[in-house]
Amino acid sequence: MLKKVVFQSFVGICFGAFVSVMVYYGVYLIGGIESFDASLFIRNTTASICCGWFFSVGALIFALEHWSLAKRTVVHFLIITTLYFILAVGVGWISLSAVELAVGAVLFLVIYGLIWLGSYLYFSYQAKKLNDTLNM
Repeated sequence: MLKKVVFQSFVGICFGAFVSVMVYYGVYLIGGIESFDASLFIRNTTASICCGWFFSVGALIFALEHWSLAKRTVVHFLIITTLYFILAVGVGWISLSAVELAVGAVLFLVIYGLIWLGSYLYFSYQAKKLNDTLNM
């Protein structure tokens, strides 16, 4: 299990850093901004790395096969949502205004739901394919 946590940590940290750099590069290309505030870049990149880490490591909850899918989903959702909103408010991605919190929550729910549904459909398909192969 420790190997999985270390591997997932590495993947999440790298993915968070990659996303942050790509966002800043996109802003550079689209917005034509030629310089960045270094402290803002470091703060946002660190937050993105933290997001990548806890989303990646948090996914290990789904490896707990003795829990039902509903329990794993609820526990994962509560942990990830709590960590994300603490980080997002702390870094300034979302302010504490009611409107921004509501918009942030709706966007988070939609994205979480789409990723969960996509993962569920993918792994259901893989299981069906494997079972079909075994039944031949």
